[in-house]
Amino acid sequence: MPGLTIGDDLPNLEVETTHGKMKLHDYVGHSYTILFSHPGDFTPVCTTELGMMAAYASKFAERGVKLLGFSCDDVHSHKEWIKDIEAYNNGHKVTYPIIADPKRELIKELNMVDPDSSGQKVPSRALHVVGPDKKIKLSFLYPASTGRNMDEVVRVIDSLQKASKHKIATPANWKPGEPVVISPSVSNEQAKEMFPQGYDTANLPSGKDYLRFTNV
Repeated sequence: MPGLTIGDDLPNLEVETTHGKMKLHDYVGHSYTILFSHPGDFTPVCTTELGMMAAYASKFAERGVKLLGFSCDDVHSHKEWIKDIEAYNNGHKVTYPIIADPKRELIKELNMVDPDSSGQKVPSRALHVVGPDKKIKLSFLYPASTGRNMDEVVRVIDSLQKASKHKIATPANWKPGEPVVISPSVSNEQAKEMFPQGYDTANLPSGKDYLRFTNV
């Protein structure tokens, strides 16, 4: 599928937003940024999602993460829609910018075209996590019928940031505070130095010691 995927550079596009014109790289700066698209303004699932992003904004800010929304309608439409979003979501303010793409040109460059749409191109329910190096670190792609789980978005941010600081990975169903696994590229001798708090090795039928858990 053409477009952005993990490891790709975020195009430094100039975009029109509810906060004015900006270059994407300037907005990202040296932070993690969540770029998330929506099929359209004044649509039910999208209204709940942008509202939840507003409600979770403080959680993302605590992690140094910026938010950047995207919908194909124009800026005026976005600003009118924000009134509904805030009213529905108990007054949580939409403080993040929302990109406008009324000509539907940016969605192709950002790999956010709905693959199930027929005729007119519309944005998919896509989400890219962009790293401080302007590269895509993670991508979610949902059908228009399925809203995103914001707790999962927070969880993967925690995982990505932790993995960028230590040679670890997070196992299935991992939550912050739970043990992580040591990267296979780290030898046992290196692990002793890198993780002085120690680690536990799973006892497996293969006898291999690749599944090592520690806390960081």
